[in-house]
Amino acid sequence: MRLAFALMILPLTPLIQASAPVPLQAAATQAQDAALLQFLDRAYDEQLALSPENQTQLGFKTNYGKLDDYTDAAAVRGRALAERQLKAMRAQFRPEQLGESARVSYRLFEYQVEREGESFQFRKLRFPVSTNGSPAGDIPVLLINNHKVDTVADAEAYIARLRETERVMREVAATMREQAAAGIIPNKVNFAPARADAKAVITGAPFDNGPDSTVMADFRKKVTALKAPEATKAKLLADAGAALTGPFRRGYDTLFAALDAIEPLSKGNFGAWSLPNGAAYYADRLKGSTTTDLTADQIHELGLRQVAAIRQEMDAIRREVGFTGTLEQFFDSVRTDPKFKYPNTAAGREEYLGDARAVIASVMVAAPRYFRVLPKAPLEVRAVEKWREGTASTAFYNPPSADGSRPGIYYVNLVDMNQTQKVQVAGIAAHEGAPGHHFQIARQQEMTGIPKFRKFGGYGAYVEGWGLYSERLANEMGVYKDPYARFGMLSLQVWRAIRLVLDTGIHSKRWTREQAVAYFKANSSVSEKDIGREVDRYFNWPGQATSYMVGQLKIAELRKRAEQQLGPKFDIRDFHEAVLSQGALPLAVLEEQVDRYIAATKAK
Repeated sequence: MRLAFALMILPLTPLIQASAPVPLQAAATQAQDAALLQFLDRAYDEQLALSPENQTQLGFKTNYGKLDDYTDAAAVRGRALAERQLKAMRAQFRPEQLGESARVSYRLFEYQVEREGESFQFRKLRFPVSTNGSPAGDIPVLLINNHKVDTVADAEAYIARLRETERVMREVAATMREQAAAGIIPNKVNFAPARADAKAVITGAPFDNGPDSTVMADFRKKVTALKAPEATKAKLLADAGAALTGPFRRGYDTLFAALDAIEPLSKGNFGAWSLPNGAAYYADRLKGSTTTDLTADQIHELGLRQVAAIRQEMDAIRREVGFTGTLEQFFDSVRTDPKFKYPNTAAGREEYLGDARAVIASVMVAAPRYFRVLPKAPLEVRAVEKWREGTASTAFYNPPSADGSRPGIYYVNLVDMNQTQKVQVAGIAAHEGAPGHHFQIARQQEMTGIPKFRKFGGYGAYVEGWGLYSERLANEMGVYKDPYARFGMLSLQVWRAIRLVLDTGIHSKRWTREQAVAYFKANSSVSEKDIGREVDRYFNWPGQATSYMVGQLKIAELRKRAEQQLGPKFDIRDFHEAVLSQGALPLAVLEEQVDRYIAATKAK
């Protein structure tokens, strides 16, 4: 979501006070805590009111016929609101008068606003259209996956959003042209995939004589299910067709014109270092992604060490299965041997989805032995829609709606089954689904007593660190049924270690795309198509790829500490509760949380 927050790591107040206050003090503290919770929830709602799209993603129908304002003026308004809210919070509340959990919420909100303030100067360096996505794909995703049509009014709001698309594309195109005039030009790798995905959206009826386009098919299905007169349904369908061929199509043409004008200005593929004030921008992105002050050089060296260590684990499996060639030859075998492939057909894609669902089911059976609390929201596995396969990542998770009416969704990109490896199915399902993102994000949204910005926000290092930790946890849970599945998990682990090397290599050490691809291929069995898509993602999203392994290593370090210090008192369920029970946290705050759990368990 566009309101997701990435906070820096700073010393924060402990979550739990050891000594109990006297009753009068407790009553006053509880009143202040409740007042702060109300204040922070109002602040969140005020920020949410600026984003109709986020309101819909959370399951609300407010501003249902509108799309977001994509202008810089809107970003400035949002920033000014956050500064006013911070000033008001500081005027109304004193941290020393709050309970410990509320005090942490106070400080997290404070640092959220401060962190956003640090990053605000770099906002015009981010590309609105890239291989990581664009409004041309995001708007159809919003309509198809999030815009429910329960009434005629809901259908009319859907049509209004089709019309609004023209304004959005006009705003995005203006931003792209302004950036280009300032020398901020997307890398060459972005143009063809972004253009192809956008063209896929406007293929089919009513744009041409083929079957319904993706959006029209979705709207027709939703309108057909309505309890309304047939004449009303016919008018809705006609209005939608007119909106699609009119303002919606004009919006896409505006975007195509901007892409066509800017593409000749792109001279190659370069990291953040090539942008104005690029070094400072990248340092800011690393701070936001890792919630640490680790430098690019430190992260690069950490990545090299992790790649070497995981290669040793992978080599042990090579020997276990009796492969007599080198590890690089084993990578190539896994990458190319037909026995590790699904058929590149609709049946092959369904087989993959069935296998992924079976992995999730096996995790759910074992989960009570590893977790005290499980999310209530259901989890679905879906293939990425055809029209966004070109720019969608390999796999990703969409959280449930706030009201629980929409499940958590684990998406997998099955664009080319020749590039999809059977050995990785279980590991990816563990990360994106269960016990990974779903067990953390869905549960966080179901928590009570914490402010909305903590329920629906997060920190990359924590969230992705948990996902990566979950891949290895799944091995303990019995998910991987043979050495090849364990190798698949390790191939995903080394993938994230490679990210530390490549992200810093690209954005700090000026690596070329060819260097990045070669390093990736030499150290993993990932398919060539996935490697290319991943490397392009790193070029377009500075810092984000470093969050995974930095977070996982901290969680693993804290688990080892708990096991060593607690000995026979260690219970994996309690450790996971310590990690998950407060929602996403900066890594230093997570460490405080686990240390308190260790101390409390020792004292029993």
